[in-house]
Amino acid sequence: MTVDPLFYIVLAAIGLVAVILVAGLFSFTRGPEFRLKYSNKLMRARIAAQLVAVVLIVIYVYIRRQGG
Repeated sequence: MTVDPLFYIVLAAIGLVAVILVAGLFSFTRGPEFRLKYSNKLMRARIAAQLVAVVLIVIYVYIRRQGG
């Protein structure tokens, strides 16, 4: 069984979501100035990355069910 290159792209997207989530959690320890400046940006980036990851997962599952 060969692993699809799309599988690695999906894993990278999921990893990116995890990194952004950890960065957002880390921002709470940096103080109120940093949190006020970056927390909203990090949340928006996480939501966008999650959207991309979910779309890629759906595409991957669709392709695999089609026998590709």
